Amino acid sequence: MKALLALLLIVLALSGAPLFIVISAAALLSFYLLGVDLSIVIIEMYRLAANPLLIALLFFAFAGYVLTESGAGKRLVRLSTAIFGCLPGGLAVVSLLSCAFFTALTGASGITIVALGGLLLPALLDEKYPEDFSLGLLTSSGSLGLLFPPSLPMIIYGVVVGASIPQLFLAGLLPGIFLVLLLSIYSMYKGVRSDCAIISFSFHELYRTSREAIWEILLPVVVFGGIFSGFLALSEAAAITVLYVIVVALLINRDVKFKQMGLIIIRSVLMVGGIIVILGAALAFNSFLVDQQVPAKILLWIQSHVESKIVFLIILNFFLLIVGCVLDIYSALVIVAPLIVPIAQGYDINLLHLGVIFLTNLQIGYSTPPIGMNLFIASLRFEESILRLGIASLPFLGILLVALAIITFVPELSLFLVK
Repeated sequence: MKALLALLLIVLALSGAPLFIVISAAALLSFYLLGVDLSIVIIEMYRLAANPLLIALLFFAFAGYVLTESGAGKRLVRLSTAIFGCLPGGLAVVSLLSCAFFTALTGASGITIVALGGLLLPALLDEKYPEDFSLGLLTSSGSLGLLFPPSLPMIIYGVVVGASIPQLFLAGLLPGIFLVLLLSIYSMYKGVRSDCAIISFSFHELYRTSREAIWEILLPVVVFGGIFSGFLALSEAAAITVLYVIVVALLINRDVKFKQMGLIIIRSVLMVGGIIVILGAALAFNSFLVDQQVPAKILLWIQSHVESKIVFLIILNFFLLIVGCVLDIYSALVIVAPLIVPIAQGYDINLLHLGVIFLTNLQIGYSTPPIGMNLFIASLRFEESILRLGIASLPFLGILLVALAIITFVPELSLFLVK
């Protein structure tokens, strides 16, 4: 009977059924076989829905969708170009910074590639950057901002493992800057080698673009200054973010119409509702695994075969890279994190550092051939083959993997600001 049910779940997964259906079915069947009341799954979903941190998730998601519909992306690109365009490889650096900032606000790499890719790719090609370099840059940097606040995946990780989200935001800052810095150095090197055009610096252009993007510049100062100073709770900061973004988009810049708000609300509610369903089903299923002592058994097996913390971290990185290729980041966090956390704590790994390792791996997995999600999204956006995009992304993936190794084995990089 158990084998038959397991086979049914495998067939569901391979048939393309939504992930929350597969997870929910696994949880319900597991509890049914144990004679446990099935209402535990619904109770878990209700407990999550009542969690005030998920209110913050909904508000930040809504603000991200409003920014996507507005001209914020174009204004940020123009401002970054005015500041960094005079550097060798300046436009490539502009692309990295714009993608990182936009992904941090929207929480989704796919949105970044779709929203900014069509703007940045022609600009890079016009400035004589090699086409493969430009395609690889935009494909791999689509998920670059997931370590920066108000990263939605970071909020999900904090909810799942019970870590402080403001401290997670602090832990992700230096590693996120480090990733952008390494890729920027490579981009500048490539710009010099390819003899790409350099945009002359102009104070007038800097002043003009700063005035255009002043409200986007002030957003992180107002909101995250409140969070890190302790003046605002996370949910309060999220509410202020929504109010700020709506006032700017509808009343000041007027690049979002009031009639668009209904569709934006529907999109953000659908996304967060889907996350809550996946979270509830996954955590209920994880409760079953904990009840069956599965994490404890895995920990004992690993500790009996892997004594070194370093070896465990290497295995963990390989595992998470594969997970990042196969699953979307939200599903990966809610399914895998609760299983990995007790094992990692057995090796005395800090939860904040573990969260940074998680998100760094998952964002790299997004662009890892052959099935990284960014490859498919970029293929549709740029009308290029996945094979070409995968090959074009390899130099950037190599740099990101080097950065991942440093982030993994130098925990002070993640914990310095927290301490």
